[in-house]
Amino acid sequence: MAVNIEKFKYIQEQLNGKATLVAVSKTKPLEDLQALYDLGHRDFGENYVQELVDKEALLPKDIRWHFLGHLQSNKVKYIAPFVHLIHGVDSLSLLKEINKQAEKNNRVIDCLLQIHIAKEETKFGFDPSELKAMHEFTQWKNIKIVGLMGMASFSDDKNLIKKEFTNLKSLFDANKQSSEKGATDNTVEIKDFQFTILSMGMSGDYEIALEQGSNMVRIGSLLFGERNYQH
Repeated sequence: MAVNIEKFKYIQEQLNGKATLVAVSKTKPLEDLQALYDLGHRDFGENYVQELVDKEALLPKDIRWHFLGHLQSNKVKYIAPFVHLIHGVDSLSLLKEINKQAEKNNRVIDCLLQIHIAKEETKFGFDPSELKAMHEFTQWKNIKIVGLMGMASFSDDKNLIKKEFTNLKSLFDANKQSSEKGATDNTVEIKDFQFTILSMGMSGDYEIALEQGSNMVRIGSLLFGERNYQH
């Protein structure tokens, strides 16, 4: 399936400049990404390191590449030279490795902390209480925590999804405020961090996410059709 131009334009109208659309292009051919690029889109998200590296080498250099999947520490080095934003940071050890590889490339890499908000045990991420460990991040100068990311439960229960997104938005707001004004009882002071991005919402639930305050959505199948599962 080629890019659904009508759906792309519709989503852009919904976002109305208030949220960033990350086109989830994993398993999709270069020509599909190029077609969306030719429409003026620049933010693309990939889940597989090798696929991301291969596409980055062949597509225009002004694309902003987002890494969306569960990132293994031993593969950070391959994307560190160019990645724009890493969404799914789910451990302190991964953050440490990102900082190490960013330093080698003389870069500061923007990261989102993935928060476990869903009911499924298969979802990765920090427990909200673990944000207390943020004081450890200040020693690492080549990463910048710019916000939070979360994935809602895979469910038809819209009230459940709304509740999970609402909880993440509240956590985002509380820690954003603490980064600007100092810590409260439920947060920890985050010096030199800029909480500006709340990445939540995918093809099936992005409208609920937008209603709950998301300013970055990750959409694939609505734009490109269903995934190619040959990987």
